[in-house]
Amino acid sequence: MPPFISAAWRRLSATVKGFTVGQRTVAIIGLAVLALGAFALVSWLTKPSYAPLFTGLQSSDASAVVQQLGKDNVPYQLTDGGSTILVPQDKVYDERLKAASAGLPSAPATGYSLLDKMGVTSSQFQQDVTYKRAIEGELATTISHLDGVKSASVQLAIPDKTVFTSQQTDPTASVFVQTQPGVTLTSDKVDAIVHLTSASMPGMKATDVSVVDSQGNVLSAVGTGTTGNSSKLASDYQQQTQSAVQAVLDRVLGPGNATVAVIPDVDQQSAQQTSETFSSANNTAPLSQSTTTEKYTGTGASGASGVLGPDNIAVPSGTSSGGAGSNGDAGGNGTYDSTTDTKDNAVDKTTEDRTIPAGALKKQSVSVAINQFAAQGLNLQNINSLVSAAAGIDAKRGDVLSVQIVPFSTAAADQAKAALAQQQADDAAKAQQAMWTNIMWAGIALLALIGVALFLWMRARRAAVREPLDLGGSIVFDELPEPAIIEASTTVALPTIAEPLPALPDPGAEVLDAERRRAQVDRLGGADPQKTAEFLRGLMDESRAGV
Repeated sequence: MPPFISAAWRRLSATVKGFTVGQRTVAIIGLAVLALGAFALVSWLTKPSYAPLFTGLQSSDASAVVQQLGKDNVPYQLTDGGSTILVPQDKVYDERLKAASAGLPSAPATGYSLLDKMGVTSSQFQQDVTYKRAIEGELATTISHLDGVKSASVQLAIPDKTVFTSQQTDPTASVFVQTQPGVTLTSDKVDAIVHLTSASMPGMKATDVSVVDSQGNVLSAVGTGTTGNSSKLASDYQQQTQSAVQAVLDRVLGPGNATVAVIPDVDQQSAQQTSETFSSANNTAPLSQSTTTEKYTGTGASGASGVLGPDNIAVPSGTSSGGAGSNGDAGGNGTYDSTTDTKDNAVDKTTEDRTIPAGALKKQSVSVAINQFAAQGLNLQNINSLVSAAAGIDAKRGDVLSVQIVPFSTAAADQAKAALAQQQADDAAKAQQAMWTNIMWAGIALLALIGVALFLWMRARRAAVREPLDLGGSIVFDELPEPAIIEASTTVALPTIAEPLPALPDPGAEVLDAERRRAQVDRLGGADPQKTAEFLRGLMDESRAGV
């Protein structure tokens, strides 16, 4: 192992051994978090990017595609309830080609393709049902291509043909549409669906098509068309009229100085009306004209002419009788003259068939209240005329208009003002609380940074290269008084000892030098304990390394 690696490992080991229990716990947690973060980063970087392989699949098709992916050992993900399959982006086109070669997804036959599978032995009923299904499939496919429409289903009710025209009924259709999330069909698109469906069947009218969305809202009802039911018509008319009148009053009196209420009375029933009108054209020659003239002249015997009386008894002689346009005398002579004139004049005939939908306006009631403080110098007659024109008031129809000048209550305005002030105070309190919260977290973060910096500084100081301390001469200490040399005392002859005792040997130079160094170390420890401890720790590390 290289020397610098060995030295670094020794310093690291010494540093770790110098940690307390808390420091070791923090270090272990930090290493674990770092390892988990590195693992998550590597997993995210190496994770493949998925792209849709197929969307809107049926359950059977999705199962077959998943089996095909399993055979190819291609990872996949299922979304949208299993109708969408995701695969790695680099595998999308290859798997699509393989699925297409296997006939996946197998789309069911719809539209006019159903007619291709009919045999020559099909009955009339089968032909009619298949033709009906073909038209329904074509309409559903076409409607589903509209913007905002996810899918569509069409059901046609085609009545049987009959030779009695009075018993013949018109075909009807019901259309179910499922829109994209967050999309609402506009009235123009609903009209397009209605007219597209009605034009596909002979004899079907736009009022014979019903359109319903996936939320259960009736977008077009049979008999009323796309206009909706009577309640919706009344609500729409009320909003439009109120908006029109309110705009005029706000322009004249200013916003908030007038309020409008409109109550429409609409017809709840629909009707079918047929009317014929005849009119003659003036100064127009007749289509045909004929004149017949009859004239007769003759004589008769005296007393031989007359008329029969009751019971076929002749009238006595002397009585005569003549028809219209004839004259005669006593002798029976008479004439007859008759003229007949016949003309065929040109006559205009108008036949009108009308469908009266439910929701027709019968009458309405409009009430307007004007603030008294804003009505100073105001001409009430002009206001009545403006409101009447804006709301379409018709007195013959029975409409009622009421315009009154009354003092407005300020309770709502005061309450709104108080609520606004309270909201502002709450917002200010929240902002102040958020500021103090941020200051607290900033202080905590600052303390944490200071703690981390102090911890790193202490580690750096412990791992720093210690200065060598040579007590022999590299570091000069203050001169200490040398210990006194113990001189040998003179031997005293004891009376009971025959020979004298030997003298104690003098201390050598090494002993004296060690004593001097020990005294210097003791003095250094008293003057600078930290430096002494660093010096001793370095000596111990060197001794361990030497061992």
